[in-house]
Amino acid sequence: MKGVIRYVNFINKRMEENLISFDAHLLWNIVLTFVLAPLGFLIRNLLSEQKRLDILVNKTREEVAKDYVTREQLSKELERLMDTLDRIDSKIDRLQQKTYFQE
Repeated sequence: MKGVIRYVNFINKRMEENLISFDAHLLWNIVLTFVLAPLGFLIRNLLSEQKRLDILVNKTREEVAKDYVTREQLSKELERLMDTLDRIDSKIDRLQQKTYFQE
């Protein structure tokens, strides 16, 4: 706190000696600095968070593509399964016909 008081006294003394002129431009620059600096910091943080989320989404897409089958793969496998079931069904029908006609 003593340092701040010393700094304020230093500035006041320099202003009294007209070494520092406190005009509208200086006031405007101070206001802009205190408004734009936090705004710039906020925008930078938001953009870095967006980049991080984009990376996470891309990794999730890669994981989904690696772990799950595509529709084409699923349809091929289902078609193969249905063909196998049809062959089993036809074999059962042939066996049934053989035993039915043998009696």
